[in-house]
Amino acid sequence: MTGRGRPRKAKSPDTKCAKSPTRAEETKQGSLPRCSGRAKEEKQNGTTKEQKPKKRQQKKPNHNEEKPSVQSTQSEKTTKHFTEEIGKQQKTSTDSTKAPVQGTKAKNYARRAKSPEQFTKETMKIQPVLPKCTTVDPVKTTKAKTCGKKAKSMEQFTDKMQPEIPKASVQVTKAKTCAGRTKSPENLTEETTKQRQKSFKSTRQACDPQDKCKDKAGVDSILYTTLDTLKIKKDERSDASKVINNIVRNIMEHLKNNSQSFKEVQEPLRTGSYYENLKISNPDEFDVMLPIPVDRVDIEPFGNDGAFYSVALKRGKSPLTKFQQETGILSASEMLKEFREEVTKCVKTFKEWEMTRKKKGCPAVTLTTEVNSVTISLDVVLCLVVRSSWPAFTKDGFKIEGWLGTKVRQQYKYLPYYLVPKYEGRGTAESDGVLAKDVWRVSFSHVEKAILKNHGSEKTCCEEAGVRCCRKDCLKLLKHLLGLLKERGSFDKFCSYHAKTTLLHACCSRTKDTDWQASSLSHCFQMLLNDFEDHLDKGVLNNFFIPTQNLLSGLNQEKCRSLAKCIKDQRNNGFPIFK
Repeated sequence: MTGRGRPRKAKSPDTKCAKSPTRAEETKQGSLPRCSGRAKEEKQNGTTKEQKPKKRQQKKPNHNEEKPSVQSTQSEKTTKHFTEEIGKQQKTSTDSTKAPVQGTKAKNYARRAKSPEQFTKETMKIQPVLPKCTTVDPVKTTKAKTCGKKAKSMEQFTDKMQPEIPKASVQVTKAKTCAGRTKSPENLTEETTKQRQKSFKSTRQACDPQDKCKDKAGVDSILYTTLDTLKIKKDERSDASKVINNIVRNIMEHLKNNSQSFKEVQEPLRTGSYYENLKISNPDEFDVMLPIPVDRVDIEPFGNDGAFYSVALKRGKSPLTKFQQETGILSASEMLKEFREEVTKCVKTFKEWEMTRKKKGCPAVTLTTEVNSVTISLDVVLCLVVRSSWPAFTKDGFKIEGWLGTKVRQQYKYLPYYLVPKYEGRGTAESDGVLAKDVWRVSFSHVEKAILKNHGSEKTCCEEAGVRCCRKDCLKLLKHLLGLLKERGSFDKFCSYHAKTTLLHACCSRTKDTDWQASSLSHCFQMLLNDFEDHLDKGVLNNFFIPTQNLLSGLNQEKCRSLAKCIKDQRNNGFPIFK
């Protein structure tokens, strides 16, 4: 019957086509293998479609190149033939083409379903070849297996899809895509590898915007050589430490035995680069704080930056009451004056030591001497120990949670803080009846020392059994670079504390030890320099503990930008200043 008769159902997957030609014969003929059942069925239906296979043979080019497998080639050609015939059948009238199209569609699905087991086995053979690092392959294998499952129940599929020809086209397209993906896994592997390499390269470039030096190997060599020259010899360190410890011990004994005002002095607090293992070149500078305890005090901020405070003693007996003014304020200038006098008395008995002149706003009494023909200096600093909560201005600072952890931060916050007799600007400047020369600056040098000694996100960082990082090496190089630039230009206002603060901020932004691997010294150092340049260009370097204080506020902005330019030139030209 033609047109309105009930279409024949597709044959089951067990139906076998006529024997197809061998691979050599197929190559010579350049034609598709045809099932004998198809021509027979078309004659019974009274259709005249016998000539169309010849047209398809003419359009098909001969493929002489080697295919992955005969099975995948046949499946792909059959799928293409089915798609073309559906397009042709849709152009004819509806009454005369419904049955042939449906019958043809079922035939093609039967032909595709000829050997689903072979298709599944072939896919399983290809799968181990795919790279382990590729995450796309399992999805593609699953799709190929799904196509095989759909081919096993083609009778049900044909009945459902007869009224809707477009859906059949979609299914054919999916099957075709699956065959194409499993056809060439080698190409997929190469493409995936190229994409991964391109992604890694772009990520590295994003992380390394500052690595502009052409000869990275040469830069690494220069930096490592410079670090070797900055190391302090053990014998020099030992000799200097003996001299320093001897004079400090004598000053302590003198204050306890001969001074009423400072007889309660506590054990010295050794701070600074030498005791933080950050001293470079020579052991020629030492900082020692001599703490005087104050049990009950009221402190009030002086100014708006939160770094300076006025101190008032509460009721009670204290040897420091003689320095208290009528307003109750403890005079920093008067207290520092007497402290200096007591240290002078002690040093007179040590002829090898000399006392330098007092510097404006400096809280230290500076002593100098020579050890092994090297001039060394000792800064003895008077300070007050305040055992209470840290000032409110520190609330938004000291953000080490992501670096060292919340528990470590809390442990440091329980420690006391220190006040040193230091001011900025003119000493006669007044605020709320308090002169600038009588105020105290808050100090967290003891916490800085503890952090730099235990600086790793892992507890074993830089220990004998742990992995070494380059945090301290980067800071040493920055301090050395800053010192050399100060010798060449007028950058005297910049100090090593600016470099240390930059490192502390950098450690909080790059928190992991893997961000500071010792093998990545050049990369890490240039990133630290890039951070320092940004601070200088903006003219903003916030105090690590008190973010409201800008350490660059009192410096000339042109000087800041000039220093940033000098550092950038050194970085881009391979650090000629170190050669």
